[in-house]
Amino acid sequence: MPTAPSKKNAASVTYADAGVDISSGDRAKQRIKYLAQRTFTRQVLSEIGGFGGLFRLDTARYPNPVLVSSADGVGTKLKLAFELNTHHTVGADLVNHCVNDIAVQGATPLFFLDYLATGKLDAAVTEKVVSGLADACRANGCALIGGETAQMPGFYADGEYDLAGFIVGVVEREKLVTGADIKAGDLLIGLPSTGLHTNGYSLARKLFFEVAGYSPDRYINELREKAAAALMKTHRSYLSVIRKLTTPGLVQGMAHITGGGITENLPRILPKNVSAVIELGSWPVLPVFEHLRALGNVEHEEMFRTFNMGVGLICVLRAEHYKRAKGVLDRMNEPHFVIGKIVKGDRRILYS
Repeated sequence: MPTAPSKKNAASVTYADAGVDISSGDRAKQRIKYLAQRTFTRQVLSEIGGFGGLFRLDTARYPNPVLVSSADGVGTKLKLAFELNTHHTVGADLVNHCVNDIAVQGATPLFFLDYLATGKLDAAVTEKVVSGLADACRANGCALIGGETAQMPGFYADGEYDLAGFIVGVVEREKLVTGADIKAGDLLIGLPSTGLHTNGYSLARKLFFEVAGYSPDRYINELREKAAAALMKTHRSYLSVIRKLTTPGLVQGMAHITGGGITENLPRILPKNVSAVIELGSWPVLPVFEHLRALGNVEHEEMFRTFNMGVGLICVLRAEHYKRAKGVLDRMNEPHFVIGKIVKGDRRILYS
C-alpha cells in the first residue's frame, strides 16, 4: 500500500501551484474597481467586492414597476479578440447586446453584472475588458455594480477567456412593449446594424479563415478593409432610438435581431394570428454579408437565420404612425427602411 508522505519532509502545496494566483486576482480587482465605480448612480448602495450588488429602485418614478432582465455572451467573436489582442470592444459588444434585449420591451437599463472566466488571469487584459464594459455602461446610463472573475486553469487555453453578462432594467407596467397588439397592416421598419454584431461568428470565421484562407490583416478589395476590421465592428446600442420612438407610443413591438437572424427573432414578438412579409431588396445589405454568402455559396435561408443581414433592429408600427416615426428618426439622423409589413397568418416569416 502507498504510504502517506512524511509531514516533516513534504512540501506545502498552494493554490498557486494548481494554477490559481489569488494575489494576482486581488491586484486585478483593485485595478478594475475604479472603472466600475465611475458608472455608479445614486441608486447604487454597495461597493465593488461585496457578496452582492445593491441597487435602490426609484419607486417615485416607477410606482408600478416591472423589472426586465436578460443574460448573454459574446460568443466566438472572442476568438478574434484573442488573436488581435483587442479586448476593449468586446465589453461594449456585451453590454450593448444586453441593453438592446431589454430596451425592445420598453425597459430602461438599471444595472449590469459581468462574468469573466479564464485559465490564467492577465490583469492588463482584464482591465481592458472591464474598461469596455464600464464605458458602454456609462454610455447606456446603467451601473456596473459587480460581477465575477474566475480563474480555471486547464479549462481554458492560454490567453483565452469567456465573457458573459447579466442586465436588469425597469419599465412602468402600462408602458411595456410586448407586440401583443401587432395586427395585419402594420409596417416593419428596419434600423441598420454596424456589421455582424455578436452573432454568426462560427460560420463567419470558417468562411473567412478556412474557406477563403484569409489572415486577419488581409485586405479584402470587395469590402475595402481588412478581414479583422470587417468582423470586429462593435455591436451597436439602439437605446437612444428606442426611447425616442417609445416615449410617444409610436411602436407596437420591437425585435432585436441577434442569433437566429430575422427568421427566428421577429416571430418572438408576433401574435399567433399574424405573419410578417419581408421585402428583399428594401434595404442595403452590408457588403460583408454578400461576401460571406459568396465565399461559401451559402443559401438564402441559412444567411437569414444566421446573420442580421444589415438590420439590427425591427420596429413594428401602425401605418398611420409612420410619418411621425420617420420625422423622429430623421431628426436623429438615423437611417431606416420600410422592409415589409404584417399580414394575417400563423407567426411565420415570409420573404418576397
